[in-house]
Amino acid sequence: MPVCIHPRPSAHPLGLPLAISAVGLAALAGCAGPFKAPGAGDSAGQTIGVYSGRHYNTDKELYRQFTARTGIKVTLLEGKDDALIERLSSEGKRSPADVLVLVDAARLVKASERGVFRPIRSSVLERQVPARLRDAQGRWFALTRRVRAVVVNPKLVPPASIRSYADLADPALRGKLCLRDSRSVYNQSLVADQLIRRGEAATASWVKGMVANLGQPPFTSDIPLARAVGQGRCGAALVNTYYVARMLSGQAGAEDQAAAEQLRLVFPVPAHVNISGAGVTASSGKVAAAKQLIEFLASPSGGEGYAGANNEYPLQDEGNNPILKRFGPFQPDGVSAEQMGAKNKAAVQLMHANGWR
Repeated sequence: MPVCIHPRPSAHPLGLPLAISAVGLAALAGCAGPFKAPGAGDSAGQTIGVYSGRHYNTDKELYRQFTARTGIKVTLLEGKDDALIERLSSEGKRSPADVLVLVDAARLVKASERGVFRPIRSSVLERQVPARLRDAQGRWFALTRRVRAVVVNPKLVPPASIRSYADLADPALRGKLCLRDSRSVYNQSLVADQLIRRGEAATASWVKGMVANLGQPPFTSDIPLARAVGQGRCGAALVNTYYVARMLSGQAGAEDQAAAEQLRLVFPVPAHVNISGAGVTASSGKVAAAKQLIEFLASPSGGEGYAGANNEYPLQDEGNNPILKRFGPFQPDGVSAEQMGAKNKAAVQLMHANGWR
């Protein structure tokens, strides 16, 4: 029987650092509800290999929890997403990987195109993962959701002036906008999302407008970007919400926590939603066991911990993370992860053609 862990009350006025760990621990201990692995006995005693683009200690705890419940052992190799795709491609049928975990829809689609996933059928995953968050052929399934939002410094930019991504091209933001560079797959997926929703002409005009509004050269990471807004060096920026949550929790240090407290997070309506996800590898000889792991990670009990590890959103709702609750609700724009990933190359070309370097 799992033991639920209850942390001591936090001295932090918002209770954030300990509350965040409580979410992950509750899920890891099975307090979010039981996971019943169909046919677990058939695969008990097997060992499966996982290649993962995620690198959080709580992920390892989830794999241990999965082993305790199913008897299936997990060996883990962590690395950069693109490097893992290349490794699987070069290893071919000799690969020891049974499951590949990647971050961002574009990378999942890229892996599919490279033939490193195999299609599977799972009534469990079809029930737990919304259709727009999984591959139509069953090659990969989302495990968490990631929202790219706008952060503003209210001393420089009125939060109410940002209602959509299009507002970032408003000349009123001239010299106040900061962006991550075009190499960021998160920005590429946002542009792909806008291409699908608004078309090429409107998206190109939007990119040109944002580039014209830049107050500084593009950044290479989201946290320095959010930090610059909090410190007043930028008025507004695009960031993934979990970076702000990480700063608010104190994980990134007191200075970043103080900077994050100066931010106001705005969800454009509707909001762009990206994912992390996983699939069974084409080389796997242990498909049933690999499928059981993905089903566990997508389940309410496993998924809450997987999302909580990085302050991401679970698949079906906003979860119990107190910082995400503080951010408030958002309205997803409904673009499917598969559509978005397929538009990546067109998005990159459009960004470069319109000055986003």
